[in-house]
Amino acid sequence: MIDAHIHLDQYTDIDEQINRWQEAGIIGVVAVSTDLRSSCRTLELKQRFPSFVYAAIGFHPEQPLPSEADWNEWTELVKQERPLLAAIGEVGLPYYSAEACAKLPAYQERLTEIAAIAADASLPLALHAVYDRAQTALAILQQTGVRHAHFHWLKAEPAVVKQIVQCGYYISITPEVCYRERDKQLLSLVPIEQLLLETDGPWPFAGPFAGKLTTPLWLLDSARAVAAHYGRDIEQVKTMITANTKRLYG
Repeated sequence: MIDAHIHLDQYTDIDEQINRWQEAGIIGVVAVSTDLRSSCRTLELKQRFPSFVYAAIGFHPEQPLPSEADWNEWTELVKQERPLLAAIGEVGLPYYSAEACAKLPAYQERLTEIAAIAADASLPLALHAVYDRAQTALAILQQTGVRHAHFHWLKAEPAVVKQIVQCGYYISITPEVCYRERDKQLLSLVPIEQLLLETDGPWPFAGPFAGKLTTPLWLLDSARAVAAHYGRDIEQVKTMITANTKRLYG
């Protein structure tokens, strides 16, 4: 399986971690970035683990907007390192940061610029856009002609989820699907052909995962929950979702 959204650059002992994940059947991770420094680190990891890391570079929207110098360097990085890139991300719109939300129009403008860059480079977007921000982000994607996108850890009204699905974009769930009703309800709105599995590691989880370091190995737990929901064989689910991830990011 492939972890469709993980902050690989935030892990320690990465060689040891990847060896353990691979031994357990994880064949890849979509490594997202949070700023310019993180983007450069992700590209380094891509070069070290070329067949395992799907590299995505971007600016996390819950953080301050990048400086002009960082923005200019990042846009050049997209051009220079395009052959190494699987996506632009993690990008989107702020919701949790009060400081960032106070400047929401500026974040919307920046996402519009990023979406245009992704469309021009024929790269998918890995999106952080939750609750009412999902509708705004969706409008920006449509406006800029983005054909491929992934709404990660989506939290949105059913009507918005249905619009995202109708546009052909992908939606992922986290290990919360193993213990949280909200995530199980989201599955009812997403065709398995547009579903991805992620951990957002090293972000921590509750339930059976409380107090443990987040790992792509938990994708197997998520796959069992998905299989039970759709009434499918777990091996079939693993095969389908891996194919979905490769179709978007491969």
